[in-house]
Amino acid sequence: MMPDAGTVLLVDDHEVVRRGLAEVIDASGDLRVVAETGTVSEGVTAATEYQPDLAVVDVHLPDGTGIEACRLIREASPGTVVVMLTAFADEQAFVAASAAGATGYLLKRIQADELLSSLRRAVAGESLLDPELSAKLSHKVSSADHGDPLLGRLSPQERKVLELIAQGMSNREIAEEIFLAEKTVKNYVSNMLAKLEMSNRSEAAAYASRMDAQSEGAGFAEPGR
Repeated sequence: MMPDAGTVLLVDDHEVVRRGLAEVIDASGDLRVVAETGTVSEGVTAATEYQPDLAVVDVHLPDGTGIEACRLIREASPGTVVVMLTAFADEQAFVAASAAGATGYLLKRIQADELLSSLRRAVAGESLLDPELSAKLSHKVSSADHGDPLLGRLSPQERKVLELIAQGMSNREIAEEIFLAEKTVKNYVSNMLAKLEMSNRSEAAAYASRMDAQSEGAGFAEPGR
């Protein structure tokens, strides 16, 4: 194994998946796995200890979400590039991963050679976030801005929180929906209310409902609803 190979941390609660990934990565010659973990807490501990070049993280973990793991790993090891690897193409998880600092969002059905190519690109500093999905989300943001300057103050994640508040969700339900810790959602709600110059959730929910009625499809209505 080359001594200067890029170091990789794997965070996935399925041992078979970890072993398969490790085998493919270690056989590459220029990447090597330095730690395998199955939980958010273990992943953060390993990132702190090894300071890897790259972390490959599953979206769903037993003690939290891969999105929160991404955020915490980036805090523990700022030089670590995080790539999310998941079984499902989820628009909300994609947005949350991007907001948490992930460089890539890949599906587990990816072929081995394509996976290695993507990981190399990530280590080299390239973004792997799907351009078509990114463009779609940007269009939603632009549409939602039209005719209402207040919405322009909010980040995409804050808008999503506003949308879910309008649907009557609690902070805990929102956290589960967008793969974040409940405390993180609480902070988003506080920031959102401050930017909208509103005092409570009810006022924000009423505002969002009015906007939804005025501009159907502007980012407040879920696809298929």
